Amino acid sequence: MAKDKLLEMRSDVDRLNRAADAYYNGQAELMTDFEWDALFDKVKELEQETGIILEDSPTNRVSADTITGQKEEHEFPALSLAKTKKTEDLAKWAEGKPIWISWKLDGLTLVVTFDNGKLTKVVTRGNGHIGTNITHLAPAILGIPQKILSQGHVVIRGECVIAYADFNQFIIESGEDYANPRNLASGSLTLKDIEEVKSRHLRWIPFTLVYTEESINGWGDRMDWLVKNGMTPVEHERIENPSLVNIEQVIHQWTEKVTSNQNPYPVDGLVIAYDDTIYATTGSVTGHHATRAGYAFKWQDESAASELDHIEWSCAASTISPVAVFRPVELEGTTVQRASLCNISECERLGIGDKGTRLSVIKANKIIPKVIRIIQKEGDFNIPDKCPVCHSNTEIKVSPFSGTRTLHCTNPKCPAKQLKKFSRFVSKDGLDIDGISEQTLSRFINMGWIKDYADIFRLPTHLHQIATMEGFGQKSAANIRHAIEKSRKVEARHLLYALSIPLVGKDVCNRLLQNYPIEKLATIASGNVDINLPLKNDGNENKKQKEPWEKEPSLFGSKNSLLSVSSDQPILVPSQDTREIVFASIAGIGPEKSASVVRWFSQLENQQIYRNLMNQITLIQEQKEQQGEKCKGYTFVITGDVHHYKNRNELKAYIENQGGKVTGSVSKSTSYLINNDVNSMSGKNQKAKQYEIPIISEDQFVEQFGK
Repeated sequence: MAKDKLLEMRSDVDRLNRAADAYYNGQAELMTDFEWDALFDKVKELEQETGIILEDSPTNRVSADTITGQKEEHEFPALSLAKTKKTEDLAKWAEGKPIWISWKLDGLTLVVTFDNGKLTKVVTRGNGHIGTNITHLAPAILGIPQKILSQGHVVIRGECVIAYADFNQFIIESGEDYANPRNLASGSLTLKDIEEVKSRHLRWIPFTLVYTEESINGWGDRMDWLVKNGMTPVEHERIENPSLVNIEQVIHQWTEKVTSNQNPYPVDGLVIAYDDTIYATTGSVTGHHATRAGYAFKWQDESAASELDHIEWSCAASTISPVAVFRPVELEGTTVQRASLCNISECERLGIGDKGTRLSVIKANKIIPKVIRIIQKEGDFNIPDKCPVCHSNTEIKVSPFSGTRTLHCTNPKCPAKQLKKFSRFVSKDGLDIDGISEQTLSRFINMGWIKDYADIFRLPTHLHQIATMEGFGQKSAANIRHAIEKSRKVEARHLLYALSIPLVGKDVCNRLLQNYPIEKLATIASGNVDINLPLKNDGNENKKQKEPWEKEPSLFGSKNSLLSVSSDQPILVPSQDTREIVFASIAGIGPEKSASVVRWFSQLENQQIYRNLMNQITLIQEQKEQQGEKCKGYTFVITGDVHHYKNRNELKAYIENQGGKVTGSVSKSTSYLINNDVNSMSGKNQKAKQYEIPIISEDQFVEQFGK
């Protein structure tokens, strides 16, 4: 009997370790949090029952990332927190002492060290004792300052995360396939190219001031210390009297932030800590947990049994994913009838069958419906050989990292592969079509109703069918129609952003449209005078404004071609090389973004998409008037932190509204370098001194140019 228990424990420990390695190293997840917690608890029970703890048991070690590079031993071991799903445990642990509650961010822990006010080291958590030195990537990670006010030796732990919005944007623009923001964050830290890492918008959020030579006892005071030193710590709230009632009330409020998507970053629970940090160090260390260092709270997942009706294959982005459609059940106060089965490997692991299969469902972290186990299998699991959207052949791909099997459509032009782009199109920064979520778009695409952007405006022809679909109704259908009609009048900056042109975000859209109306931009970029309207004369047929390549053709090479809008009005249309130079000359655009704009509009398929869309909307081109001339004739470069303005973008907007220019690098044409650390030895400061360009603080800027 003992041998059977030991074999069972060995099998469970191996499963947990494989899942942990995948989770911590950017691979596809092999089990849900619910399954991990249940199996972890089972191993603990077996260990208590047998008195045996295997050397590699997750109860006896800290899971580790395997990021390659120079290894560093941590000055202060990064122990893991004890976990619970019971608020009673938190109240008992608090012992009536004031506590703080904060997010348990779902990213990778980085330990950041400063000496004498300067950043000296950034190391991954690793196994809690030894991590990987990634100091070279620090400039690419938002939130890690190069300098702080405090002197002496400082050690801070924080979580490296990617916001959901940045994750979705990256997936749209890169076309790469990552399961979630944590996967992307983990994979990004293995890159060597700093610019590539920077483009992924990783952010480091401090959650613990591990060590400082200053005397600061209160946990809340230590968070304030981080703020004073230019950092933005994890969101936190004090509970003065941590009774069970008070703890439950605060956790309920924080849980609502998760369920209503108010938190921009992925989280997988909450953390509580004593305000008295000296008292927190007096506990014992059990396994890899310091008993008073903190406590992690994970949401208790409510489960319900149901019966499978069918498996719906939903084609979205790069994969065709199985979705379980089952008899409706009540979970977390809502009716649930569908749950993603993720991929073929997950279906095979669960042992899913066909109609009539009994299954157990949860809402993971209070949000995402998940099938966690099969109670009784009926029939066989069948994999379709045709794409449900475009009916092209399908193929199964196997991940070289995790061995995960996923189903894919072989048609590169399948509309379902553009889901993220359609999602951006209807977003608030796009055409702001309220009531059409990514999930809704996916369903409409799988119904065959959406193949390009213009089809979204034709959805009202399907209102009767929409009203009868699960989760909708007459009111929802009417709201969608109203939102679509409202969005037909669209500002040019929103339209350009909504097209999902690679590398073209909101800032690039604004810069392009400050120089060209969108009709002219599309015409020039395409090299096709028929893509939109004829190039407009500026109110005078005889005094047409010449384009840059017409004024100085020698500057743009000899590849321009002569086309005609009409027989009596010839116009010189630039070659692709010339077009790229034209847009690259706009401040803040550069050659890569310029080339991307030209490539997109040069493709005949995109030109047709654009024409179709223009037939459905009324375009509004915002004309932003310059507010003043205080900065007219001056070119600025901004570096470092600012304090008069919310951020550097706000300062940049002020300069541009006052007639000035802002560029990203110091050159001989720069008028002023704005840097609150005027004596810094940074590259920009040194270059400014080389060119004898004045370096001014933000205070000096405000004094000279206003605010």
